[in-house]
Amino acid sequence: MIIIGALLGVCLTQALADDSVNENNEGNNGGNSHQNVNVSNQDHTADINSYNGWKVWDAIWDHSKELFATRLFNKRAYIVAKMNKDAFPSLEKLSKFKDQKPAKSMPPPPFLRFSITKTRIRNVAQFGRSINILCKGVPTYYAQQDQ
Repeated sequence: MIIIGALLGVCLTQALADDSVNENNEGNNGGNSHQNVNVSNQDHTADINSYNGWKVWDAIWDHSKELFATRLFNKRAYIVAKMNKDAFPSLEKLSKFKDQKPAKSMPPPPFLRFSITKTRIRNVAQFGRSINILCKGVPTYYAQQDQ
């Protein structure tokens, strides 16, 4: 079982349109992080890259397929899971955060717990073009959100 942040924390404070947004932040634990978010309203996707020391990750939120994929660099693998609509804001909602400054006393994002299958996914193309491009050639596993 692996605990994965809902990928919402810093992402919610960024401007999201059909462009690229770079953000440097001081994390909840005092460390620095850098995120790059690319949103395509046409493809209904958000591509997120987070660089914060040992906790580096990439993700794609594919709202049209209601799936997300996250690369766990320390595991050298991707996981693909169904999006929880209560935890993942729509692209429209994300765009409303464009001009907002993050609150200093903002609580940490909610955590979602997933169980990852041990069986490797052989055909990542079944999850659509965006996830296929991201995960192709990297071991990929399906995860289900725990209750």
